[in-house]
Amino acid sequence: MTTVKSNHLIKEKSPYLLQHAHNPVDWYAWGSEPFQKAKQENKPVFLSIGYSTCHWCHVMEHESFENEEIAKILNEHFVSIKVDREERPDIDHVYMTTVTTLTGQGGWPLSVFLTPDKKPFWGGTYFPPYAKWGSPGFKDVLLSLHGYWTDKQDQVLSSSEQISETLRKNSVVSSESAMIPQEVLDAAFQQYDQSFDREYGGFGQAPKFAMGHSLSFLLRYRLRAKMTEVKASALNIVEKTLTAMAHGGIYDHLGDGFHRYSTDREWQVPHFEKMIYDQAILARSYLEAYQVTHNTEYARLAREIFEYVLRDMQDKNGGFYCAEDADSLEPDDAVANGFPKPHKKEGAFYLWKEEEILNLLSLEDAKIFIFYYGIEKNGNARYDPHGEFTGKNILSVTHDREETARHFQKPAEEIDAILARCRQKLLTVRSQRPRPHLDDKIIVDWNGLMISSLAFGSKVLNDPRYQQAAEKAAQFILDRLINSDGRLFHRYRDGEAAILATLEDYAFFVNGLLDLYEATFEIIYLKKAVELTRQMVDLFWDDAAGGFFMSASDGEQLFFRAKEAYDAAIPSGNSLAALNLVRLYHVTLADEWRSKAEALLKSFAREISSRPSSYPQMLAAFDFLLGPSQEIVLVGSKEDAAVKEMIQAVYDQFLPHRVLALRPMQSSDMDEIFNLIPFMKTQKAVDNKPTFYICENHICRLPLTDIKKAKELLGRVSEH
Repeated sequence: MTTVKSNHLIKEKSPYLLQHAHNPVDWYAWGSEPFQKAKQENKPVFLSIGYSTCHWCHVMEHESFENEEIAKILNEHFVSIKVDREERPDIDHVYMTTVTTLTGQGGWPLSVFLTPDKKPFWGGTYFPPYAKWGSPGFKDVLLSLHGYWTDKQDQVLSSSEQISETLRKNSVVSSESAMIPQEVLDAAFQQYDQSFDREYGGFGQAPKFAMGHSLSFLLRYRLRAKMTEVKASALNIVEKTLTAMAHGGIYDHLGDGFHRYSTDREWQVPHFEKMIYDQAILARSYLEAYQVTHNTEYARLAREIFEYVLRDMQDKNGGFYCAEDADSLEPDDAVANGFPKPHKKEGAFYLWKEEEILNLLSLEDAKIFIFYYGIEKNGNARYDPHGEFTGKNILSVTHDREETARHFQKPAEEIDAILARCRQKLLTVRSQRPRPHLDDKIIVDWNGLMISSLAFGSKVLNDPRYQQAAEKAAQFILDRLINSDGRLFHRYRDGEAAILATLEDYAFFVNGLLDLYEATFEIIYLKKAVELTRQMVDLFWDDAAGGFFMSASDGEQLFFRAKEAYDAAIPSGNSLAALNLVRLYHVTLADEWRSKAEALLKSFAREISSRPSSYPQMLAAFDFLLGPSQEIVLVGSKEDAAVKEMIQAVYDQFLPHRVLALRPMQSSDMDEIFNLIPFMKTQKAVDNKPTFYICENHICRLPLTDIKKAKELLGRVSEH
């Protein structure tokens, strides 16, 4: 029996690094040891960055890193380092910036070649093992770079210095004295309107990402827009996109939740990864659209996303896992089949043959299900990027319930019942298939996004289970990911909290804590939000030019200290930090928070103005700063029926510029409450009754004790 040899990754916690622990490549984790080895042996470093649910990372591992011939070249001529981009987003950002600067494109797996002092001199993304598709083979790349290092090392070192210096210069954001002009909001809308796909929803052609924070910006812009047709257009973009995604194959119609992106324009063929951050961001988008339109389909989608997350993605102790893989074994191929590892295929867990459906369902039910979801005998994947979907079907709504009801001459309610019965049957069968790999590490930033959405959703949907889940996750972080000095960590797995937190961890978690305070009125969440924000300013703020660096002053310093405002698949740390600062200002009336928010926005003003649609979350913060803001204070017990009714009335409205606070009649925490929210000292109960203060730009109207009048006033404020 052959003994499988392990490399230096065997003791790591990252699921991605552990996936490579038995490669013949002599992998090291990032740290001082491999760079010291590279210096001592005068070898370049091969840095490979990816994550455990990345399809092309799996492909390159199987093709190249499990290849004995290629592993031998790496082991003889390079020192090889593996990095999990989700564990070390700071490292990933620096070297991704390098590769996109050098080649004009990026992605994972990221392949970068460094000098022993961590400076890059060449890079790319995925390479096939041998030349094909017009791409050089990885073996040839390695041999060529080895020769270059051996024969022209001085040139390599000089090139690395030039690249590093260019990146350092490009990373400097000049300090601006002027605020972002308000017209930038109009320019952002115009860019979204121009790139909007009017036939299928979303933006551009393919691939298509959900871009939930862009949709949330458009809902905010709609409130500010003056022209009726512009308001209608902004809402149409949002509704068309949310509906198309919900009907498409990008949505898991059996198990709920969204896949990472669509490979085609029509949203039908997804990349089957499921990321926790997508669930958080899109749940928020559907909830906000529900507040605006009161379309119950949007509420249903938000509930289904939450149900998927709580069922499949929450640790028993409260934290949320990172992701589920796109790849899994075929249902009939659960045993190793000659590969070093069992060979997995993308989407295998989610795809169906028509004959399977006909065999599992009654004939009448199957006909309805096949019609509704567009099932075809030879498969319905018109676009098959990896050649793995032949003969199989991706569930997507091809005919809606009304069309299906007319076609089969049945009431729509009966169609709903039949489809629900069919989905449950197929879900039960699917659950017996080999599941995709689950990346079960818990990282603070993505948990912060989920805490925020669950806390917000618990009130919009009036479901206390979501609040409980959000509180459990927040307590998990507060208990396990903050050390005795109050320093936040980034990652938890297998009993270990490790890796100093990034800007995103602070900003996203604070955002979650602020939403949790507004959902629970437990002052501890606001207190922790303020504490962590102060710590964030101390560790990440750029005193010279404003804005926040991604990595902390007490963390590892790479060859340049990155600062990012661009809102990609997830918002940037600076964007949510800006929003937090604005929210804290309106809650506390502390000028320090407004000043910091203004300085942050000014520091990126030129960058944002050049391409505003690339900064939707930052523009949402700017929009809030512009106001008018609403400060809503409830005086009374949160258990009082009138207070509960008023809270629900607040969450029934789309009020993106509001903060919400509660002054209890009596509390042992009253001094702490007044310390954090000093303006509430003057807002007292009238006649010892629950009392409501609705303020705009901190100017409060007369207090109200009549719940009906309070709700009417709130409605008028929301219309303004």
